[in-house]
Amino acid sequence: MRTIDYYYSTRSNFTYLGAARLNALAKKYDRRIVHRPIILSVTMPAIGGQPFDDRPTMLRNYAMNDALRWAEYLGISLQREPIHHDGPVELPSGIVIAAQRAKERGEIGDLDLLSLKVVEALWRDDRNIADEKVVTELCESAGFDNVTSLIEEAISPVIQAELERNCREAIMRGVIGAPTYFVDGENFYGQDRLDFVERALESL
Repeated sequence: MRTIDYYYSTRSNFTYLGAARLNALAKKYDRRIVHRPIILSVTMPAIGGQPFDDRPTMLRNYAMNDALRWAEYLGISLQREPIHHDGPVELPSGIVIAAQRAKERGEIGDLDLLSLKVVEALWRDDRNIADEKVVTELCESAGFDNVTSLIEEAISPVIQAELERNCREAIMRGVIGAPTYFVDGENFYGQDRLDFVERALESL
C-alpha cells in the first residue's frame, strides 16, 4: 500500500486542525499514514527557524488568531490558550510511535484515530497529554490492548531514539514546520495545503 509520510508535533494546534481531514484522505485514496512525530524545538533551529514560543509576540498572536479562524471555518472546537499547551513531548509522541510499531507487529488498534485523539485531547479538551492516565484512556478508546505495556514502550530509550531520528530525518527532508505531509516524495507544509495533498493523491 502506498503511504503518506506525516511529520508533526503532538503539541501543534495546526496539526490538530488538519488531523481528521488527513485521516479521511488516507481512507479515501487507500493510503497508509506513516506517523513521524517530531520535536519542533529541535527541528526549527536547525533550519534557521524559531520554535513558536521564541517568536515575537505579534507573530504568536497572529498565528493563534489564524488558527482560530481556521477552526471556525472548519467547524472545529479549538482552545485558544489551553492550560496544558506546554509540556513534555516524550509520552504523547512516543505513544504514537509505539502504537505504530504495535500495528506492524499485528496488534489491534486504530493508529490514525489514536494520533487524532492525542491532539484533540489537548486542543479541544485541554487535557494533559503527558499524563499516563489520559494516554491510557486515549489508547483504549482507539482500540488498543495491553496499554500498560504500550506506555512502557512509548517512554523507552528505543522509542525515544526513534523520535530523535524523526527529527534528524525531518531536517534532512526539508520539513519546515508542522504538520508536513509527503505524497510520493512531494513535500506539502501546513494543514492549509491539504487541498494540494488531495490533488496529488488524485493524480497518482
